[in-house]
Amino acid sequence: MSLEQLFSPLQVGAIHLPNRIVMAPLTRGRAGAERIPNDLMLEYYALRAGAGLIITEATQISEQAAGWDQSPGIHTDAQVQGWQKITEAVHRQGGRIVLQLWHTGRASHPDFQPGGELPVSASAIAINGYSHTPKGKKPYLAPRPLQLDEIPGVVQQYATATRRAQDAGFDGVEIHAANGYLIDQFLKDGVNQRTDAYGGSIANRARFLLEVTEAVVNAWSSDRVGIKLSPSNHGYNDMRDSDPKATFTYVAEALNAFNLAFLDVFEPLPGHELAAEDDRYTPVIREAYNGVLVVGGGYDAELGEAAISNGEADLIAYGVPFIANPDLVERFRLGAALNSPDPTTFHARGEKGYLDYPLLAKV
Repeated sequence: MSLEQLFSPLQVGAIHLPNRIVMAPLTRGRAGAERIPNDLMLEYYALRAGAGLIITEATQISEQAAGWDQSPGIHTDAQVQGWQKITEAVHRQGGRIVLQLWHTGRASHPDFQPGGELPVSASAIAINGYSHTPKGKKPYLAPRPLQLDEIPGVVQQYATATRRAQDAGFDGVEIHAANGYLIDQFLKDGVNQRTDAYGGSIANRARFLLEVTEAVVNAWSSDRVGIKLSPSNHGYNDMRDSDPKATFTYVAEALNAFNLAFLDVFEPLPGHELAAEDDRYTPVIREAYNGVLVVGGGYDAELGEAAISNGEADLIAYGVPFIANPDLVERFRLGAALNSPDPTTFHARGEKGYLDYPLLAKV
């Protein structure tokens, strides 16, 4: 099958992409206890610079935002310096890289929090499940609802992280508003039970996302900003919404006003382990949103080509295939076989399953 669309260039905001193949954000937990990007991560990202665009692993915007062991941050000078080495390495290889901004909200645990405090969220509703903390596997606890006077400070954390990302040499940022993390916890009424200006109606539940978006755009430039959404009730992080079609139609239309670089929608295809049983909402978002749309979740080269050809999306995000195939773009180009991933090493430590997948042999 010809992959003419996947290998066509595209201008995405201020960033020129040579192909439509996006490396999806992939949390790997290799940043160490200090959460400082390191040489392991530098080699990992540089090897994948053939992607049209790399979106980094989710990166915490503050100490309060942490909720995953040994994930990287962007809130200290040392972290900025660590990321700067990575962006320079990717750029030397001709790549483009944006930083995903992350606040985990209730998907955290006191073991991650400064002073052992409760994590924060829209409402005091716990995730039904377990957190893998630095001190072991523990049940999630009910979070503390953010107070009205605290919300501007959290919005500012996103803006500050954006300026730090710019200092670190990134080509842009992606606001993580998906997969049951803090912004998603405000968006979806399965978690957001507030009765103030940030709860109840869809407009109120979307208010936090829109305030964060405005702050991030003002901290840099709209053509350097993307947003990630996950509309389906796929259950990850125990998330639900009573009317995803209405919620995400409103959100997509509201985001048009910002003239963003892209909108990134995670809604896995049937057969994916996180595929939802209800309707697909990506077509609704595609109709409502005027800009560049990224889709991901279970696509191979042929499905990605078809999605672009059919007008369903402009860019295709690949996650697990990039874990096992640093040279995924070249393999797609040549129609070469793909390495099989080893899920037992996805969130391990060290080089195994991180830097040891073989590249195509050079003739």
